[in-house]
Amino acid sequence: MSTITNGKLADILPVPRIPAVRDRLKDTPVAAPKRVLLAAPRGYCAGVDRAVIAVEKALEHFGSPVYVRKQIVHNVHVVSTLEKQGAIFVDDVDEVPTGSHIVFSAHGVSPAVVSAAADRGLEAIDATCPLVTKVHREAVRFSRDDFDILLIGHAGHEEVEGTMGHAPDRTTLVNGPADVAALEVRDPDNLVWLSQTTLSVDETMETVRLLRERFPNLHNPPSDDICYATQNRQVAIKKVAEEADLVIVVGSANSSNTVRLVDVALENGAKAAYRVDYASEIQQEWLEGMATIGVTSGASVPEVLVQEVLDDLADAGYADVQRVVTAEEDLMFSLPKELRKDVNGEADSRGLGGRTRQLDWQAK
Repeated sequence: MSTITNGKLADILPVPRIPAVRDRLKDTPVAAPKRVLLAAPRGYCAGVDRAVIAVEKALEHFGSPVYVRKQIVHNVHVVSTLEKQGAIFVDDVDEVPTGSHIVFSAHGVSPAVVSAAADRGLEAIDATCPLVTKVHREAVRFSRDDFDILLIGHAGHEEVEGTMGHAPDRTTLVNGPADVAALEVRDPDNLVWLSQTTLSVDETMETVRLLRERFPNLHNPPSDDICYATQNRQVAIKKVAEEADLVIVVGSANSSNTVRLVDVALENGAKAAYRVDYASEIQQEWLEGMATIGVTSGASVPEVLVQEVLDDLADAGYADVQRVVTAEEDLMFSLPKELRKDVNGEADSRGLGGRTRQLDWQAK
């Protein structure tokens, strides 16, 4: 296995092949040597890592069931795995029995949800990604300082609903560039933009450019709201897409950052790009005539699912895997405060981090 790299990539532990996905794809000839360009960074980010461990630790400390409002992260495999361990996922807090433990997902919640949980006597564990919490705090501060907020994001996404809930009377949602022309604001001189953390960087910057054309005094947030992991995965797939005939993105359909990776691949040279939850969803016709296949995964995807894809592609003749590394990630977040001590009151020293968590999932 060779490496195209601007830095080092942590070693990845081997994963046993899963028989259900083996020998399904045929090894058909192509004009050039077959290879896979494996993007890095990919997969679990620190916020996802923290949220998933939070549910596991809650189950360990308090026993089953532990309730989770919405999907803890947007990945069907992660959710189904946690369900088997005793987690129960609900749409809202009024479905949770009084006095139970409830985990708020990585996407964050509005103050109204926090209050509703308290009113039901629920023991809440806040697994909101700290980078989302940063946006919440910005919304509160700008609202307090008499700014109106243009929130760039996708209507209906849990993160957007949570952020808007922190300044509901001051926030206007901007779904993308097409929304800009029709916007009406109270005071164009007291206006700031914020964004959902999992958007396309390029599309967001285009939206901001158009907003600034309409509102020249538009203020920027104190720092970029799009999270480091989203940006890093988009940069990596851009480099892969330059040489890839086909890109396969592993991740779920409701994962905003996963879906954006498909778009970014197509916009940056890939002839075709598809999203799959599992290797078994790869179609033989996708591979016809494709010499170079790029592979990546969204920020809520455990590495075991990527390894299944690589194993399946190897059966189809794509055994040469070249790693394309554009950044290293070592950010770590501490557990939610409700879980920082174990059941005996001792400090929990379990380390968090995307790569570490990927290895944990592979070992199970």
